Order: sequence, then C-alpha cells, then structure tokens
Amino acid sequence: MNKINVFLSVGTTSTEKQKEFVDALEKRLQNEGIEPYTVGRTSFSSEAPLKAISKLMKESSGTIVIALERLYFPYGIEKKGSKDEKNLKEIKLSTPWNQIEAAMAYSNNHPLMVMVEEGLRNDGLLEYGYDWYVQTIPNSLDLDYLNSKEFNEVLQSWKDKLKKKKKKNINPSELTIYDLIYNMKPSHLWSILVSISALVTGAFLLGSKIIS
Repeated sequence: MNKINVFLSVGTTSTEKQKEFVDALEKRLQNEGIEPYTVGRTSFSSEAPLKAISKLMKESSGTIVIALERLYFPYGIEKKGSKDEKNLKEIKLSTPWNQIEAAMAYSNNHPLMVMVEEGLRNDGLLEYGYDWYVQTIPNSLDLDYLNSKEFNEVLQSWKDKLKKKKKKNINPSELTIYDLIYNMKPSHLWSILVSISALVTGAFLLGSKIIS
C-alpha cells in the first residue's frame, strides 16, 4: 500500500508525556497508511527553516497541527495601559511555529487536522470557527484519546480529504500501468480498449495485404 505523506506541525517535546503522545500519534498514523514528516524531527535540512518547511509541505498531501504547552505564565496583562486592560491568569501557549506552519499549510490548500492541548490559549489559527475542526487533547495527554470516538471520526474525515487531494495531484509519469488503469474512469478505460482493438485489427489487415 502506498503511504500518504503529511506534514506534522509539532514543537520539540519538553515532557515525557508530550513525547509519548506524539510518538503514539505518529505510530497510529503510520498504521493508517500515513507517513508524518516534521522538520527537525524526522526530516533534516541545511536550508533556512521556512524554505525547508515549504519544500516538505509541497511533498505532502495534508497537515496535522499538534499544539502542546510550550510557555506558561502564572499571571499576565492583556492590552496593558488601555481602557480594555485585562488581568490574565494561568496562561499557556504553544510554539509560534504551530501558527506559522498552519498558515503555510492553509495557503497550500492542505486538508488540516488541528489538535490543541486542553488549557492552551486559543489564538490565531488555533481558534475554533475556521475551515477545520479543532480537537481538544485532554490536559493529561491520555493516550486513550487516540482511540476515542471523536478522534477516530475526525481522522477518518481528514483521511478522506487526503485521498481526494492525492488523487487530483496524480503525476502520470510516476504511475505503474496498474496504477494508471486503476485510476481511470470506466468510460476512459473503455475508450482506450476500443482504440487498442481498432489498432490491432488495422495492423492485422495491413499485414494480410502486405503478405498477399
């Protein structure tokens, strides 16, 4: 089975639970026929980060964003000095690369699957209400979530989008004869068979005349 390459946006894990969760997700994806790639994790390049990310995304059919806690602030102030100043508590933020890579993926028309750890500040492309569903990962990073009804249904829906996108982007030069036939519509296949039959018949008749 040909695997589907996808871009995985995830920061460097900082706790054992984060590492276990990301490792388990990667394994689950691979079992589903999906190969995740991340710059600095599974793919390495001497190019500048944005160039390396851009290149890897062009080789991928979709993107998964896993936003995990990177920064924690017990207290903070929003819009300091303005009439809308607000005191904040327990602020948790993910790596800014989640936002950058999500924007790049969207501009590349990638099907997006977004997963945000419970308690993180939902800013930018990690907010609810965009063109993709945002899953909330339990704060405990319980691995059982990867077998939950919510995750399974979202994953299946996202996989369907990946397959449709990959089918649209098929490069005929990279396909085997079997792949070419498999991806043809019945009407196209029938037309080709009729054409081949006509060519064989014509060649046979021409050969008969030459011999006679």
